[in-house]
Amino acid sequence: MKINILVCDWFEDILPPFLPTFPTLIYNLFNQVDATIEYELFDVQKGNFPQLNGNEINLITGSRAGVYENLPWVTALLDFIRSAHQAKAKLVGFCFGHQAIAQALGGEVAPSGKGWGTGIRSSQVIHPEALKYFPDGKMYLNYNHNDQVMQLPPEAELLATSDFCPNEAFMVGNHILCFQGHPEYTKQYAQHVLEKAKGKDAELIRKAMESLQLQTAQGATIARWILNLN
Repeated sequence: MKINILVCDWFEDILPPFLPTFPTLIYNLFNQVDATIEYELFDVQKGNFPQLNGNEINLITGSRAGVYENLPWVTALLDFIRSAHQAKAKLVGFCFGHQAIAQALGGEVAPSGKGWGTGIRSSQVIHPEALKYFPDGKMYLNYNHNDQVMQLPPEAELLATSDFCPNEAFMVGNHILCFQGHPEYTKQYAQHVLEKAKGKDAELIRKAMESLQLQTAQGATIARWILNLN
């Protein structure tokens, strides 16, 4: 199995000392499920994209950019997503990646009036395919976002929802799988993000920190699901 990681932000200026690169989080996520996976990185902001191969997973990472921004690399990414969908290549999106796939395929993304979504949040699983992996009907993931998918693409099927973010996860066919959350985040990294947050409400940060202690994110379950994509 090979995963092509489409890196949309390296976060080099905010990485903690214990993390050599941001993609390391993704390596660690999948390696706990399958240690034989091969990885290749593609710097999307420099216009680098993988060749489409039906046997490989193309994973689009988070970013501090917005998918609605008129940036050349964002436009190129949306074109790549449309080509991947047409070829029925395996495509996965985390956070910004989730939003980019929605935007590219006819959905709508915008800043949320609900503000910053952070900490561990639970969402209600509503689709039979998702219930295979979350049989109790709840999905817990780490979050770090201000934008949201306001409208799903016409072909999309909603997988999970919450009051804060109605479109938490969706799929298109059997080859596209998207999550607003960050399955790759560890508790240690999530704490680092909260500790480094500037200009954010102190009570919001306190509650987010508390959520990291009270709940366990289910990133490994998401990784298993992704590896089972047809």
